[in-house]
Amino acid sequence: MNTQNFPCGEYPDDVTTLHVGEKTILLIGTAHISQQSADLVGQIIEAENPDAVCIELDEKRYAALSKKQRWENLDLKQVVKKKQLSTLMVNLILSSYQKKLGGQMGVMPGTELLTAAKAAEKLAIPVELCDRSIRVTLRRAWHATSFLKKSYLLSTLLASLFDKTELDEDKLTELRKKDVLSELMEELGQTFPDTKRALIDERDIFMAEKIKDVIGNRIVAVVGAGHVAGIEKTIQEDNSHIMEEINTIPPVSKIWKFMGWSIPLLIILSILLIGLKQGAGEASANALYWVLANGIPSSIGALLAFAHPATIFSAFAAAPITSLTPVIGAGYVCAFVQIMTKPPVVKEFESVGDDISSLTGWWRNKLLRVFLVFILTGIGSSIGTWVGGYRIVSNLLS
Repeated sequence: MNTQNFPCGEYPDDVTTLHVGEKTILLIGTAHISQQSADLVGQIIEAENPDAVCIELDEKRYAALSKKQRWENLDLKQVVKKKQLSTLMVNLILSSYQKKLGGQMGVMPGTELLTAAKAAEKLAIPVELCDRSIRVTLRRAWHATSFLKKSYLLSTLLASLFDKTELDEDKLTELRKKDVLSELMEELGQTFPDTKRALIDERDIFMAEKIKDVIGNRIVAVVGAGHVAGIEKTIQEDNSHIMEEINTIPPVSKIWKFMGWSIPLLIILSILLIGLKQGAGEASANALYWVLANGIPSSIGALLAFAHPATIFSAFAAAPITSLTPVIGAGYVCAFVQIMTKPPVVKEFESVGDDISSLTGWWRNKLLRVFLVFILTGIGSSIGTWVGGYRIVSNLLS
């Protein structure tokens, strides 16, 4: 670690001093892929010897950063059962992008946060995790994003995988400046205002309240530079009354629940009415069409993902059934089968950050192939639902 003296507590612009009641909070704005940030964090904690150190992590992210064998504890089957596969995929995409940029600097993402924790532990200072659960954040952001902007957001995330942006410490220093970050946050807010509220604004409130609740009168808080302005703005406010609300995953809206059940009911009712009007033979023909319309595209999706033969068969068998219930999709069924038949090994978990940035890596890496199965069979099933549903309703009305 580089050492540096700070005369009379005169810290660089990356450090903001806040006073809340009797508390003095040194808020350090960092870049998550900067060695300079890591050095600064260690120096300030050592110089201040504060009562507590807060870091912008939740329990799962802290464990992921601090434990080298973290993949051994990940139960993919449970991830699928709990319908958290899409959350894991988005998290991996975001982590891969940061890791790629960090690789250019020779610094792993989150190094400064681990540096803060280690510096605190060395001095026997309590470490407080002040960020909201990443799962809650991603689910709230997805829920807040309008239907029309969801595809745009997904395409932006996927495009980030193949981004060739190169950064050095000079560019990172420029990005850490408040005016540049304010401009970036404003741009995000204009394009995805509701998404930004969940990703940034709510977390600013959450972290501000958590920092204020920490025991001690002199606190060092280490957060990404993009959160400094928001925390500085909200920390003087009392937002304790909304903490439960912003830390809860919103329920599925009644409209979507209605839509989710109305389509299957319409299909089943249409086949029954065809049977009453045109005979059992026509009803059977339409039911068979539904099976083929759903099963074939979904199994083609599994084929395109180079899935195991058992997964391909399960795609054909599951899609016609799962399309008639909103409880579970064909993608989850097929992903589970793929995990059981072709489970990823530890080295593939460890290399996923590199493989995810390569088009061929998605087929080469068994973990990423699970995501491909999940996505492509789900798309195939969706296509089959609309094609089969249109044909059956048309036959009823003809």
